[in-house]
Amino acid sequence: MGKIVVIGGGEIGRPGYPVETTKIDKEIIKLTNKPKPKLLFIPTASSDSELYVKCVNKHFGKRLGCKVDVLYLLNKQEENIADKILNSDIIYVGGGNTLKMMKRWRLLGIDNLLKKAYNKGIVLSGLSAGGICWFEYGHSDSMSFYNPKSWKYIRVKGLGLIKGIHCPHFDSATKQKKRNGSYKGFLCKSITMDIP
Repeated sequence: MGKIVVIGGGEIGRPGYPVETTKIDKEIIKLTNKPKPKLLFIPTASSDSELYVKCVNKHFGKRLGCKVDVLYLLNKQEENIADKILNSDIIYVGGGNTLKMMKRWRLLGIDNLLKKAYNKGIVLSGLSAGGICWFEYGHSDSMSFYNPKSWKYIRVKGLGLIKGIHCPHFDSATKQKKRNGSYKGFLCKSITMDIP
């Protein structure tokens, strides 16, 4: 069975921000028992952001010594998707629009490949949307990407490798009161109804 490391939030070197996840990222690397593990970064939730890719390359590649590869699923035509996923030591999923990411993954069959990776023992990890994806469901701000001025938190269905509901950034100062109240209501509704 695989190992999953979920990170609720944090920065990995976006310009102007400090790296906040180094300690946990080092632990993720240790789980592979390899000195220079192959890390596959999946930036689907950030619309395959090149800036995000550069940050991951700098942090995990240059600083932490991983061999970094990227799986683009939106802007470029990738070949050998299954090989990339199933021959990695670590799969790291970035943050962003969880709903968009999960829809794209299901369309391309990435969801099933990631489940195979888990069963193969590959370390799965990620932050924010990249944390939600491993759970049955996540409390997501995905609607803010479509209508920034007027939106509500939604429940997004994940891969179900971890039972339960994940709420990234729960204790973040940004929109904390709105997120906390929404999540508590979300949990109450989930307890009183069957979750589809």
